[in-house]
Amino acid sequence: MKRLEMKIFPYLMLLPMMIIFTMFLFWPALNGFWISLHNWDGLNEMTFVGIDNYTRLINDRNFVRAFQGTMLFTAITVPSIYVVSLALALMLTRKIRLSGLFRAIFYWPTMISSIIVGLSWRFLLGESFGLVNYVLVTFLGMEPVRWMTNTNMAMFTVIFVTTWSLAGYYMVMLIAGIKSISETYYEAAEIDGASFWQQFFHITLPLLRPMSLLVLVLSTVTVVRSFPLILALTGGGPAGHTRFMVQQIHETGFSRLQMGSASAMAVVLFVVLAILTAVQFRLNRGGGQDAT
Repeated sequence: MKRLEMKIFPYLMLLPMMIIFTMFLFWPALNGFWISLHNWDGLNEMTFVGIDNYTRLINDRNFVRAFQGTMLFTAITVPSIYVVSLALALMLTRKIRLSGLFRAIFYWPTMISSIIVGLSWRFLLGESFGLVNYVLVTFLGMEPVRWMTNTNMAMFTVIFVTTWSLAGYYMVMLIAGIKSISETYYEAAEIDGASFWQQFFHITLPLLRPMSLLVLVLSTVTVVRSFPLILALTGGGPAGHTRFMVQQIHETGFSRLQMGSASAMAVVLFVVLAILTAVQFRLNRGGGQDAT
């Protein structure tokens, strides 16, 4: 009897979480897939159409552009977040004065609402009233930069602001990973005359692999799902060049009342995220550390 209780006890501990996961994640996901097989405006009865919503996405230029923009945005932003957060973590794990204060300063943007971040940077980068352009024109004699109306600059702007707002959060994770590495490795490397970069590439990066994988996976999911910050910053403009998949799904479902098409887009987004996560695990060998 006691052995049976020991076997059942772990599952009883997991039961509340499994119930929450089923009610708020698994069941809505299944329901969303079911809706994607229908035409539905959210009010009237659903009409079964099979995979028609998925086949129409191939010829939907707005969806294709949003998908391509999302992939480009993710491919640039995720490495940028990792590089910046790793650089901050390396800097703040060294023995410098006021390191705790600097950690708080760099972490602070993650505590601000995405809408507030977007509106703040929209004010700073405004073409006719922005503080940045005022400095460029008044003190440096330059022409005002079209931060949010030029297509290339708009993409750069959303990448920069997204990286600025998220790097501090992942910096904390990487600091924890660096702190968990034994000082013995670095002491032995210093005795052998290894430089900072040799220690970084042969000790820090290999032993930081599990935390690096976590940062890459979480930042990829966060970046692909970016919506409030970009909506407040550029509104998806200019001419839809920064309208990514989540905004496209929102507009299709709630503005055009095409719930079936919006659900199909959401399923495609889920599959893309699953593929990206699987690729990252494959490339990082599941996040395991090198045997050496």
